[in-house]
Amino acid sequence: MDYKRELEDLVVIVTREGASDLHLTAGRHPTIRVSGDLIPIVKKPLLNPEDTLGMVMEALSEKNREVFLANKDIDFSYSVPGGVRFRGNAFYQKGAVGAAFRLIPSKIKTIQELGLPDRLAEFARREQGFFLIVGPVGQGKSTTLAALIQLINEERAEHIITIEDPIEYLFQNDRSIIDQREVRFDTHSFRSALKSMFRQDVNVAMVGEMREPETISTAVTAAETGHLIFSTLHTNSASQTVDRILDSFPPNQQRQIRVQLASSLLGIFSQRLVPRTAGGLIPAYELLINNNAVANLIREGRTAEIDVVIETGADQGMIDLNHSLAELVRLGEVSAESAYRYSLNPKALDRLL
Repeated sequence: MDYKRELEDLVVIVTREGASDLHLTAGRHPTIRVSGDLIPIVKKPLLNPEDTLGMVMEALSEKNREVFLANKDIDFSYSVPGGVRFRGNAFYQKGAVGAAFRLIPSKIKTIQELGLPDRLAEFARREQGFFLIVGPVGQGKSTTLAALIQLINEERAEHIITIEDPIEYLFQNDRSIIDQREVRFDTHSFRSALKSMFRQDVNVAMVGEMREPETISTAVTAAETGHLIFSTLHTNSASQTVDRILDSFPPNQQRQIRVQLASSLLGIFSQRLVPRTAGGLIPAYELLINNNAVANLIREGRTAEIDVVIETGADQGMIDLNHSLAELVRLGEVSAESAYRYSLNPKALDRLL
């Protein structure tokens, strides 16, 4: 098998079918995800371990091949002629190589094009603070993050740095200067890149993911000292996000991080991509805006009460996930069945439908 040609042929299928992901697994046909559903490409032969290894090696740079063979898994980016780019993860399973490729759109969509609330743009226009976009894997967090960075790039002159593993969306300098750093290639770690930022005259930083307490602590400190920091976490809700941040620190440090987070946090945006009745996906979301009430709850460790603040804070611009889902049902965009499936509190959703 010509692995380079086969991989490029699969890329054509992904783009032609409007797929979001491509999966390569030994013993299976190559499989794509379209509108949330996995669909095997049955016209392609079943892949054997040599096929999956060969295609993954073709997608990796020489340095990444060494890292992958040593560590048994790796995050990477993969590009083909024509500007098509993927974020990938390669791994071993049952002694064979597997991989998942996520298509990265070449055009960075605006907040409006993504179907997100206009209120979100206000956070891109702040001078400093810490803003998080959260949600399960594959729910569009990176795409929303890119929309916010691009908005800053178009509206004002700032020095923006992105720290990613791997680099996903490629930005073109507009009014801002954007430097994109990839972990392992341009910096050793998220934390080291964030620490270096203090000496680089940076205004805005986008951190691809908060993976350890040291990175979170450095990001919060940066937000306190005049920087605008954006990042993501794999959590389900705003209240769970605050708990996850606090619980990542040892008990003797939690009081300090509660105080820092209460003063530096701008807000938390949680999103889901819900199947549309007409086909495709549409976002449902929750927005927590930090105010005096929220800051007090964080400082006092009463994070369980944050959900109530969101539910009753519509007049301050907060958005409850159930209200977002109920509105999509009312507009005929999603079915009630889908709304219940994606709700974190179906009983409360009952009262809105």
